[in-house]
Amino acid sequence: MWGTLVRTMVKAGMVKPSSLVKPLSVTRITGRYLAHQEGLPKLPVPPLKQTCDCYLAVLDPVVGPEELNHTRQLVEEFQKPGGVGERLQNGLERRASKTENWLSDWWLQTAYLDYRMPVVIHSSPGVILPRLEFSDRQGQMRYAAKLIAGVLDFKTMIDNETLPVEYLGGKPLCMSQYYQVLSSCRIPGTKRDTVVNYALDKRPPTHITVVHNFQFFVLDVYNSDGTPLTVDQIYMQLEKIWNSSLQSNKEPIGILTSNHRNSWGKAYNNLIKDKTNKESVRAIQKSIFTVCLDAPMPRASDDMYRTRAAVQMLHGGGSRWNSGNRWFDKTLQFIIGEDGTCGLIYEHAPAEGPPIVSLIDHVVEYTKKSEMVRTPMIPLRMPLKLRFNITPEIKRDIEEAKQNMNIMVRELDVKVSVFSHFGKDFPKSQKMSPDAFIQMALQLAYYRMYKRCCSTYESASLRMFRLGRTDTIRSTSIDSARFVKAMDDPTRQNTEKVSLLEKAVKAHRMYTDMAIRGQAIDRHFLGLKLQAIEELSALPEIFLDTSYAVALHYNLSTSQVPAKTNCVMCFGPVVPDGYGVCYNPMETHINFAVSAFNSCQDTNAARLAQALEYALVDMKTLLEQTPKAKL
Repeated sequence: MWGTLVRTMVKAGMVKPSSLVKPLSVTRITGRYLAHQEGLPKLPVPPLKQTCDCYLAVLDPVVGPEELNHTRQLVEEFQKPGGVGERLQNGLERRASKTENWLSDWWLQTAYLDYRMPVVIHSSPGVILPRLEFSDRQGQMRYAAKLIAGVLDFKTMIDNETLPVEYLGGKPLCMSQYYQVLSSCRIPGTKRDTVVNYALDKRPPTHITVVHNFQFFVLDVYNSDGTPLTVDQIYMQLEKIWNSSLQSNKEPIGILTSNHRNSWGKAYNNLIKDKTNKESVRAIQKSIFTVCLDAPMPRASDDMYRTRAAVQMLHGGGSRWNSGNRWFDKTLQFIIGEDGTCGLIYEHAPAEGPPIVSLIDHVVEYTKKSEMVRTPMIPLRMPLKLRFNITPEIKRDIEEAKQNMNIMVRELDVKVSVFSHFGKDFPKSQKMSPDAFIQMALQLAYYRMYKRCCSTYESASLRMFRLGRTDTIRSTSIDSARFVKAMDDPTRQNTEKVSLLEKAVKAHRMYTDMAIRGQAIDRHFLGLKLQAIEELSALPEIFLDTSYAVALHYNLSTSQVPAKTNCVMCFGPVVPDGYGVCYNPMETHINFAVSAFNSCQDTNAARLAQALEYALVDMKTLLEQTPKAKL
């Protein structure tokens, strides 16, 4: 199916044949932001027939024959000439001609700002950095100071518009997300949230927020002449903050940000009625980013360390630990534990993972440099401690948020593992895309556990287009289903299994190519559905069909977030009976983070992580033990 579609796209000039041969590599050169952005193409609206044909193909492995037959009839009806599908397609094409990106505003609203579940676990990803060796507050402060200086160094490139432009397969990528992550914050509403970006103000912010022992401080990170503070100066300021916040009997005001968005929206309106509270909240929202100086967590074995670090990044461990040491609405929060546990959590609305990881790579390299700058002997002002007046009502809101957070903490099941048998080098040696190879191992692991295929989401970047965000790579295909069913079948020859694996990897590569070129089905269908909500009195039946619900019920929600740094991103599942899987393929190993919910009897993060390891090893063994056919 993909082969036919891709051949059609090659003929139409949508895809170059050469781009289908190997995974697209990323290179960087410098360039000016605005001129670069204007040169990017607009996100296309795919042809309706192509999307409908593709939709039926992705449903084939995940719904039964009867449902598929019923859906086929609905799809035929939907795309009849002069019918409802054509009308919605025309409306979408009109929207595309009038806007910079027909999808971006809709996506921000539907995927993030209208979403009412807590951002913690359900939306915000965490990143675990390699463990650091410090084990006291001096080490913690010194590293925090270097990290802050590293972020400010990255910010200089953003401010001067000298950030290197990224390229994918020779095509420049949209850089707008880099300009959204600093000095921005999500603002809760009782029905819908908003995002503000203070970097665009006439006088952009010059301070960060530091939180320690649940107490928030404003730390100015620039001198009066506009130069950033040196590492030594930042270190001295952090020492002052530490000494001013030794008592931890303060109310953890930050935990309010972890609540259900409607509850937090109401509590927020109540909180900012007080003038002091409003000014304190604004100072946090306007800050360039937040640094969380965390108390040490309970000790864990080396085997469990990364898993414990993951929960520290995702939720802070609960109200007894560090969950109150956060402002979860802040786009960027760097977390530095006294025990050497480091990483960050980011609010997802303004950006995807790759710009965040690019920032991390820069900062980690920066922290390794020896500091040569001579610190001027200028006395610096004491960082400003933010005050909050806690009324009985606010106290009640905090208690409710604590209880809900502790329930979420108990509910989340996480396993972070390092697959050490091989890394991306092995699939490359077999002339296979490492990402497609890992995705097929995920398909095999899931099939072995549940004896069925499921809808699988893998994030694809649309940054080839102006203001592009993401679309869905549908990793479950007719070819992947054939491969996983054959893999453990003793009646099948190894040569046949290898052939099926190669076809499955190729199909995934082709769909990935369609997705990054704006030709995938998920965002197109979302656009047609939102167009229907605007234009029609009732939704077309295709969107009310059981198959549509099955297609969007992602038991596997996955993302490859590659980094130079030996880190891994982690996030929660998107459905109650699903898994969240994120991975960073390094040259000789792969970092995996798997999550599930404890309330679901059928899911288990450690079991899937183990099944994934077996699947990868078995696929490698299969390829090594099967002689290549001579040409």
